Amino acid sequence: MADTLRVAVIGAGRMGADHVQRLHRRISGAEVAAVVDIDLGRANATIEGIPGAVALTDATEALDGGDVSAVLVATPGFLHRDILLAALERDLPILCEKPLTPDADSSWQIVEAETRLGRQRIQVGFMRRFDAEYAQLERTIRSGEFGELLMLHHQHRNPSTPEGFTNEMLINDSVVHEFDAIRFFTGEEITSVQVRLGKATKNAPAGQHDPQHVLLETESGVLADVEIYVNAKFGYEVATQASFEDGIVNIGGDRGAYVRTAGRWGGKVTPGFEDRFGAAYDVEVQAWVDAAVRGEIGGPTAWDGYATAACCEAGVEAQKSGEKVKVRLNTKPALYN
Repeated sequence: MADTLRVAVIGAGRMGADHVQRLHRRISGAEVAAVVDIDLGRANATIEGIPGAVALTDATEALDGGDVSAVLVATPGFLHRDILLAALERDLPILCEKPLTPDADSSWQIVEAETRLGRQRIQVGFMRRFDAEYAQLERTIRSGEFGELLMLHHQHRNPSTPEGFTNEMLINDSVVHEFDAIRFFTGEEITSVQVRLGKATKNAPAGQHDPQHVLLETESGVLADVEIYVNAKFGYEVATQASFEDGIVNIGGDRGAYVRTAGRWGGKVTPGFEDRFGAAYDVEVQAWVDAAVRGEIGGPTAWDGYATAACCEAGVEAQKSGEKVKVRLNTKPALYN
């Protein structure tokens, strides 16, 4: 493969446009070859000022154009399956924003297609793994410095939700990140999920119960819980506390300087995920580009995407029933061991 990836970005919405600018301005070894969006005007606006990039409305046209050597998928999740299968057929390196697909069955189809190909081509966009604090906590767990990891406590708070953000989306669009983080930290699969619905905020829109408390267990018995609170109003805050045999480690929470002045004290909370995880996105995409040039992937696999989709399905079932629900997984192919 050439030393410089020519990337087709599929989807020119919020994340796609952000990735286009990232590839153009901050990532080495890659350049934007094409941007594909159903809205040609939006695609054209996204490539403005990027020499050599073309705007298209058809992903197949981009994949078959002869000038594309890699694919970044940033469309809504329900469109991922067909794009991923087409890119796999052409044996192209792929970075796919989460989710891999919206459900476990279609995610398993992607795993099977990649297994038939015989090598890993898909990296899934769980960017938190590339955050400096997340990476440090994972290294601390692996080192055994504080003994065995016993419990994980997560807080995931958004200032508000966009119109149409459903109850199920609290699991599928938000807690999905914690599902992956717990698997990342422990190196284990999640075996069960339970969701408890308590007192709800007045700020939640009709049909949405917010906040929720999600309880999980891993293969070795590590217990984890997630406070998902998506109308918290004060800002975007993602934090984790890890309880070990010989210590406690906290990451996330408030960011930046803590100031005391004029009879007041305090700091700032990031307003959105772009601010909190902007650096992590840069590291993630650079890791993908560097690995793709070597014919590898540089982060979470299609199996990770499938496993989190299965966790989400269990979470939505638990959300509706209130019961502890088993996470159902197929046998992991040797390709991912």
